[in-house]
Amino acid sequence: MPDDKYERLKALARERGTSVNRLVDEMATLMIAEHDAETLFRVRAQRGQGREQEGLALLDKAMGNTSPH
Repeated sequence: MPDDKYERLKALARERGTSVNRLVDEMATLMIAEHDAETLFRVRAQRGQGREQEGLALLDKAMGNTSPH
C-alpha cells in the first residue's frame, strides 16, 4: 500500500479511536456484506425472470388492491 494512503488511514483510524487493522477489518466486512447482498439479489432476480406479473399480483394482494396489471 502506498505510504500516503497508509498515513491517511492512520489519521482516519486515530480520529475514530481505533487501529488501522480494525478499520481495514470493518471496511472488509462492509465490502463482503455488500457482495453477499448483491449476489443474493442476482440469484433471486434470476429465479423471478418471467414471473413479473405473478409478483405484481401478489404485491397488489398484499396492498389490498384488486385491480390486475
